[in-house]
Amino acid sequence: MNEDIIFKYFPELDGTQRERMTMLGPLYREWNSRINVISRKDMDNLYVHHVLHSLALVRFIKDHGLRPESIFDAGTGGGFPGIPMAVAMPECRFTLCDSIAKKIRVVTEVATALGLDNVTPVCSRTEAIKDRKYDYVVSRAVTELSRFVPLTRHLYTEGILYLKGGDVQPEIEDCVRRCRITPEQVSVYGISDLFEEDFFESKKIICIFKQKH
Repeated sequence: MNEDIIFKYFPELDGTQRERMTMLGPLYREWNSRINVISRKDMDNLYVHHVLHSLALVRFIKDHGLRPESIFDAGTGGGFPGIPMAVAMPECRFTLCDSIAKKIRVVTEVATALGLDNVTPVCSRTEAIKDRKYDYVVSRAVTELSRFVPLTRHLYTEGILYLKGGDVQPEIEDCVRRCRITPEQVSVYGISDLFEEDFFESKKIICIFKQKH
């Protein structure tokens, strides 16, 4: 499936954003042939499984009237969700962090090719980043929530937006118990409410806010 699936759900994208979304396919195909950041058998599903999945966070942010100025993508891998989000939200600054240098090389090269001046790639472990604050931390299920929250809670002022699939309730309950979070701080939103493709049937956005929203 090509980039038209993005324009179906995000008709508001301007010409520059559409061009950048169209460029993602060839860019990731080229870089993935050199440095494997996406399962090769999944490349044909790039726009649904990776780009649109990432953009679920953009739809959530806009639908809920959030106006972040800075977002930290923890464990970005080859640039998801951060790169598609940065294309769709040029007004926001994105820091894309991963501890694996070759993955950050892909992020750097893709961001440069797209002309994204709102992306800062960082090769580091998340817990090693000190004295910096971001409005939100985003991620695509890099680890269990109860491990993820302690690694990132020093980085955000507003909250975490976490993409996760399957039955998330046991993981949330474990996180609440271990991480000194109240159940009222946690909300879950089904991505299938946003996008109709079968892939999103069990996909969720887990939101952990510092203050109840």
